[in-house]
Order: sequence, then C-alpha cells, then structure tokens
Amino acid sequence: MGMCLPCLGGAADDVVTTPDPETRRRHLAEAAEKRQKETTYRGVKNPEAVERKRKKQEEIEKQAVTTSASGGGGLKVVAGGLKVRAAALECG
Repeated sequence: MGMCLPCLGGAADDVVTTPDPETRRRHLAEAAEKRQKETTYRGVKNPEAVERKRKKQEEIEKQAVTTSASGGGGLKVVAGGLKVRAAALECG
C-alpha cells in the first residue's frame, strides 16, 4: 500500500481546469468556422478568387433585380434587328 502514496502526491498538478463556458463557446465557434471554411474550399487552388467571383456575381444579380424593378422592362431594342425585319416585310 505504501507504494501508491508517492504517486498521489503529484496528482494535484495533473488536474486540468476547464475554461469558463463563454471561452469554451468561442473556441468551439472558431473551430466550427475553420472546419466550414476548409470544407467549402476543398479542392480549390485559389479560394480568394472564388470568393471575389461569387461576390461579383451577387452584385450583378442585385443590379439586374433593381434595374428590372425600376421599370426598365428588361428589353433592349436592337436597331440592326429592326432593319432586318423591315427588309423581310418589304420582300414578302
């Protein structure tokens, strides 16, 4: 029995204190964001370029929505197309 007592003397030094809940939540959130980012860009050589393209595409879509909502109609008149149609009507 006396053999175990010297081992217990250093047991208090090996006790790991757990961080407070807020610190633990922050660390878990950071780890989750890191995992999500790694999963999102898996296999992508240049993730910054992909992010720029995605933002640019979103801006283009937003601009298209605001343009069509402002009464532009979304239709463009092409003068060359009208001339071709007019010539077809004259021949027919």
